[in-house]
Parts: sequence; structure tokens; C-alpha cells
Amino acid sequence: MTSQAGGVAMTLDALRDLARTKLRGAGLAPDHADAVAETMVAGERDGCASHGIYRLLIAANSVARGVVVPDAVPVVRSPAAALVKVDGGGGFAQLAFERGKPLLIEKARRCGIAAMAINHVVHFAALWPEVEALADEGLVALAFTPSHAWVAPAGGTKPVFGTNPIAFGWPRPERDPFVFDFATSAVARGEIELHRRAGRPVPEDWGYDAQGQPTTEAAAVLNGAMRTFGGHKGSALAAMVELIAGPLIGDMTSAESIKADGGRGGSPIGGELVIAIDPAGFLGDTVAEHLARAEAMFTAIEDQGARLPSARRYAARERSLRDGVTIPRALHDDIMALPNG
Repeated sequence: MTSQAGGVAMTLDALRDLARTKLRGAGLAPDHADAVAETMVAGERDGCASHGIYRLLIAANSVARGVVVPDAVPVVRSPAAALVKVDGGGGFAQLAFERGKPLLIEKARRCGIAAMAINHVVHFAALWPEVEALADEGLVALAFTPSHAWVAPAGGTKPVFGTNPIAFGWPRPERDPFVFDFATSAVARGEIELHRRAGRPVPEDWGYDAQGQPTTEAAAVLNGAMRTFGGHKGSALAAMVELIAGPLIGDMTSAESIKADGGRGGSPIGGELVIAIDPAGFLGDTVAEHLARAEAMFTAIEDQGARLPSARRYAARERSLRDGVTIPRALHDDIMALPNG
């Protein structure tokens, strides 16, 4: 670890050790601390600062506020041939996903398609690590989760939806998978928080203040309502996520999540739906042929200078694996002020 003018340079191993130490210091059991640390390191490694080590402060806050069960033991069940259910016991979602993933993969390969409902968890991170992990196994994957009611529907100014991300992963032979993960809000909430921390204004189309007026003040948006992306289209997708990762799997909507928080200011409480599809289930011995057809589409995109989603992350990953990462000094100071495990 070295100090630089713009921040503190760290290797990924050092960052991982720091995250684990501070998460244990916050009270997380070792298995939870390890799983949560990996997602933070992955975000920082891939240049996703809003979902990187900054999220350690959010996780520690949720533990301190009593929102998360720090030593929860996930319970994996098999309710049907192609279904997996994981009760996270009120812990963070990362360990629940890890515990259910092997059975999800097994069922997807046996049935061609399988779904996993992760219930009773606290979620604060990006979804792309989940779908990328499944795509690395040769599966097509989708993931969805509601959050807290922070986002107004198109045409309204009062929160109903969460940021409600959608993530997708597609396996590519001998290549990093094609992955995207985007909030159905105009921007991830973490981006607004980073603007607030830096004292920077946000674009006016990111949200409303508590009186329903457009604003460029980050704190006002955080205390008011965010907007969906793409107007009514993003609003419809946000509603879809509420339904399929809320009532469909017997878990909370974003409005119910923020009510359950009870003003503690913790991370969203609820569930996550993960779908895994084995291409061989549809294609049999012709899998390679049809995956090659998909590669033709990717080539057609890139040959005209367009960027594939996740390409920027993979480029950042290559740099970080070689050179490490630099953490803003103020953020590093805030993290170092947390107790050690």
C-alpha cells in the first residue's frame, strides 16, 4: 500500500485483506465477511467505484443498525425439479448465493433451465458477479432484485420502485462472458451518493427533491425520489422486477422493504431471483455451432466501433490485476476508521 496525491494505491490482495478485516470488525461472521469482501473487491477491480470498496461503509452501517443478521446460516431447499430456494436467514445475499449456486448449476444442466429464489436477505451490491459466475460455467443467466422504494414511476414524483437492477450473462468460448447489469433507475443510487460525498451536482434528470421538483443537488435526490431510465420503458421494467423478485418468490416489494427498515437507514431487505439456462438443453450437440452464430453478432457490433457492455469492466480488470487500484484518500480514511476484526 502506497500513498499518492490522489489517493492510496493498493494491490487487490491487500484490498481483499482490508475488506475482510473491516467486515469482521463490523461484526460479520468469517464466511459472510469473505463472501461480501469478494464482491467489493470485484467492483473495485473492474472500475465500478459505486459498487466497490465504498460499499464497505454501507455494509458496516447495515450491521451496526441491526438490519442484517451477521452470522446467518443460509438453508438450501429443493422444492421442485428445476427450482432452488435459499433462505438467507436475514444475512447478506452473497453467502446465500454461494451456498445455492452448486445446486442451481446442477439442476440447470439436468433440466435445461432452473431458477433459484434467494429469500430473506439483505442486498447492497451489484448483480453482475452472480451472472458472470454462472456464465463462466457455460450457462446463460439472469438475475433480478428489488431494493428500497427510492424511485418514482414515470409520470410521478413519489417513490414506489427500488433501483431494481436486471443482470444478464452469456457464455463466450475462450472469451470473457458477455455481461450487463443495469439499474432500471436513471442511475445507480451509489453514483448519487458518490456525487454527494464529492460535493458535485447531479444531472437534473436523475431525480426530484422531497417536494417533487427537479433538482441537481445529490442530497436532495437521495431524500426525494430518483427517476427511472427511459421514461415509461424503465418504469415498466422496474414494475416487472418488483413482481418477479418480490411476490412471485414470496418476498418483499421495495415499498415493503423500506417499511421493514423502519428508518434505520440500512440496505434493502428482500429477495433475489436467479435464472440459469443450459444452452445444451435446447441445442444438444449443436451448441458450438449456435454459440458461434452469437459471436458473429458480437463481431458486427465491435467492428463498427461500438462497445459491448462489460468491455470497459474487463479492460479495467486487466489493469487492476497488473497494477492494483487507487482508493480515494477520504474514502480510505473512512474505512480505516472502522474497527478491525
